[in-house]
Amino acid sequence: MDVKSVIKESITRRDFVKRSTMAAGGGLLMGSLPIGASAYAAGSDTLKVAVVGCGGRGTGAANQALNADPGVKIVALADVFRDRLDQCYNSLAQRHLESGRLDVPEEHKFVGFDSYKKAIPLADVVILTAPPGFRPAHFEECVNQGKDMFCEKPIATDAPGVRRYMKAAEIAREKKLNVVLGLQRRYQTNYREGFKRVAEEGLIGEIIAGQAYWNDGGVWVRQRENWMSELEYQVHNWFYFTWLAGDQILEQNIHNIDIFNWFTGEYPATAQGMGGREVRTGKEYGQIFDHNAIEYTYPSGLVLSAQCRHQRNTWSNVGETLRGTKGTLTYAGFNNNAVIRDYNGNVLYDHDGLNDPNPYQQEHDELFKAIRTGGYIDDTDYGAKTTMTAIMGRMASYSGQMIQWDDAINSDAQLMPYDVTAETAPPVLPDENGFYPVPVPGVSEPH
Repeated sequence: MDVKSVIKESITRRDFVKRSTMAAGGGLLMGSLPIGASAYAAGSDTLKVAVVGCGGRGTGAANQALNADPGVKIVALADVFRDRLDQCYNSLAQRHLESGRLDVPEEHKFVGFDSYKKAIPLADVVILTAPPGFRPAHFEECVNQGKDMFCEKPIATDAPGVRRYMKAAEIAREKKLNVVLGLQRRYQTNYREGFKRVAEEGLIGEIIAGQAYWNDGGVWVRQRENWMSELEYQVHNWFYFTWLAGDQILEQNIHNIDIFNWFTGEYPATAQGMGGREVRTGKEYGQIFDHNAIEYTYPSGLVLSAQCRHQRNTWSNVGETLRGTKGTLTYAGFNNNAVIRDYNGNVLYDHDGLNDPNPYQQEHDELFKAIRTGGYIDDTDYGAKTTMTAIMGRMASYSGQMIQWDDAINSDAQLMPYDVTAETAPPVLPDENGFYPVPVPGVSEPH
């Protein structure tokens, strides 16, 4: 195996804790700027932004960056597909072209697998919203070029990718680069207020168990076009390929799982679980499962039951419940609420989030405030930790085995090629009938 194929370094849980900062969530750390850096006077200097990954999330993040600071200007767009780039540009143009804050001439519209390398040098701040498998390479390039960034979650789809990201993150910290990660619950008012009352005030006592859910009917499916190569098709329909998205555990359930890592200051010692495909079985759904149920056990003894499911006409819930020795904290759906009850049913805290700020916007507000004022935000450590937690759960579900943390983080199971070009062969291929290989618990190795 080529030396670049796997960045290998044995990492124990103790090592990981030493590298990780147990932040109470996304936050602004004020301090002096590193040598060679300069703060931008509020609103007076232009902050040039490049968007790498121009799908719906990239377009949304670009709008949020523009709303966060009057001095932000979008100067470059990069995507594998020209139509996605054009859709992003046209959407942004409807709101921002006349103001001059969308300043992307044709020569700054970059298409292809290497497009990120051309867009990043043009910017002060980079938005990384391509499919997750590409994140380690894109993040590494931003770090090498000294760029502040908004980086969507997860940060990788396999353990080698997490290790690659962690190495780049060490350099980012040395350079004092601002990195905001798209686990937006850490920027969400109701979650922050719940954290204060649970982790700081002990209102529910010691956390001993919990449930984390992302159960709903599913997301988009993108059809194959005649002009697409097999690689292009998989990238176009990326949610359904493990090497690109990591399964629903990494793409969605990661938000719910992150709450338990955050509130406890721990990450799991073991994971075991189950999953499969019962409803979403067509070839257009690639190779991922349509349901997963993972039981995580933390060093303190906390047991977390995490579920994610994409099946229509079934019970839906997106939220979390933390169970303590004195009571419970429940977050339900997208209602910006937080309710704490004791075991007699008395409500101890009820957060009314009707007028709370949009957490997706709040991420960008705090990022650009840090850049303007010389503050410092580093979300890289908990981003790596929570991504690895989700990968560990997928390994348990796909294999049917009990997975230990140290085995997971040190795994050589590489799903994502180190460097993807237009000539790269996809790591999974369809059979003669167009169906992709699907993991079989009890047969498949953990990956």
